[in-house]
This record gives sequence, structure tokens and C-alpha cells, in this order.
Amino acid sequence: MEVFANAKINLGLHVIEKRPDGYHNIETVFYPIGWSDVLHVKPAANPAPGISLSLSGIPVPGDVDDNLLVKAYKLVSADYHVPGVEVHLEKRVPIGAGLGGGSADAAFFLHALNNIFELGLAWGELHHYARQLGADCSFFIANRPVLAEQKGDVYESIALSLAGTHIAVVHPGIHVSTPEAYRGITPRQPARPLEEILLNEPQSRWKNILVNDFETSVFAAHPRIAQLKQQMYDAGAFYAAMSGSGSAVFGLFAQQPELNEAFSDCAMWQGELR
Repeated sequence: MEVFANAKINLGLHVIEKRPDGYHNIETVFYPIGWSDVLHVKPAANPAPGISLSLSGIPVPGDVDDNLLVKAYKLVSADYHVPGVEVHLEKRVPIGAGLGGGSADAAFFLHALNNIFELGLAWGELHHYARQLGADCSFFIANRPVLAEQKGDVYESIALSLAGTHIAVVHPGIHVSTPEAYRGITPRQPARPLEEILLNEPQSRWKNILVNDFETSVFAAHPRIAQLKQQMYDAGAFYAAMSGSGSAVFGLFAQQPELNEAFSDCAMWQGELR
């Protein structure tokens, strides 16, 4: 089975308050995009339980046993009889970019296990396993626009469609760790809820009122990322922002832009939103 695990962008991101457990309550909107990793999943020749994982494409740091795909297999196989499986991951979505690539891989792999081995996992069970793998992993189970709150793992459907909008996403090869990004944040209540902005304000105003709280400190530490955002506007985007805690930057366009020369030093993906 060949599975395309797509990434996401954040439309606005408010860091509201620090929680007693050390995490932060946030408010953001996750929107799926077409930039995808590819998973090749098949039953192993030896049906004994276990997972064999191979990798290609963008190098994935760390031990293979710590990969979210391995953790996902172990979670499910602790509760169900799951035969051996062979997985090859073609890593295409940049790592540590605020695009949720690793979480997407895990969520789509859960779907693949469920389908290949006919485990009969209901949506609620898939969400249950995904939440244990990462704060945004559960989003990719349903893979549709949501308002995300609390740690970014509590979702509410949002009637937002950007279908037909052209998008460009660039990654400058700069790694911004999530702890680093949070250290530069002063949590605060937003002036206006994101849902109100996205559903009631014209897109022409988003540039001035739809904000990602991480940008201030990340841009100060990494001016190149700030420059990428401005380049998106220079190229005609009606809205541009850093996704998540960075370092990928995206631009939304009414028409397909010509960007190859402007971002020649970056990894880039262009497509159309659904």
C-alpha cells in the first residue's frame, strides 16, 4: 500500500497561557496542504509481530526505534494482534519546519495498519492512539481544517474553505526547536478569537490582523525567516506567515505565482488548497 502523508500549515497561532503541567494553551487553525511524505506499507514475509522500517529522502535524525512509526506500531500491537509489517518512508516534508510531517506519517500509518490488517479500529480509537504520539498527530486522522486549542490537541471543526487558493511553502534549512520558540513567548489573551477573524474578515485584512505569536522572537533570532515572509508579499501573496514554531514560511495567492528564483536557496513546494 502506498500512502501519501500530507503536511499542514497554521493559520494564526496564539499562545494564551502556560499550564500547570508545563505545556501551553494555544489557539490555532490547522489546514491541510498537499506537500507529502510517501509511505510504502506491506505485510512482512514473516507474519510474526514486528516492524521493519527503512528510510530515504531527507535524513531523519535519531535512532530508528524512536521513530513515530515504530512507536505507532507498538501502541497498536500492544492491544491488537498485528502481524509483521515492512515500511519504507520517503521523507519529503522538511523536519522541524512547523509543518507536522512526522505527526502526519504516524497518523497515516495508523490508518494503513487498520486497513491492511482489518483491525476494525473506530475513529475514536485512531484518535486515541494518535494523541499519544504527538500534540498535532490526531489532526491528521480526520485531516480537515480545525480550530485547535489547549495543547493543540483538542479540535473543533471550522467552516473554513480556501479551496482554489494557491500556496507556496519554503523552508530555509534553519532548525527552530519548539523549546527555543516558546522561550521567546510571553503568553497573553488574544485581542480577537481566530475563528472570528478567519470567518468574518476579508482575506485582504488578514495580513494585518492574523498573527503567529512565535514570529516576533523567531524572526529576531533568524532574520532570514522574516525575509522569506516579506518575499512572499513582494511576490503578490495576500497573506504570508511562518507555520507553527517555524521555520517554514508559506504564502497564499489568488493566482499561481512564479517563485523559483526568489527562493532558490530554499526547499519549496507549490500547490493548490482544497
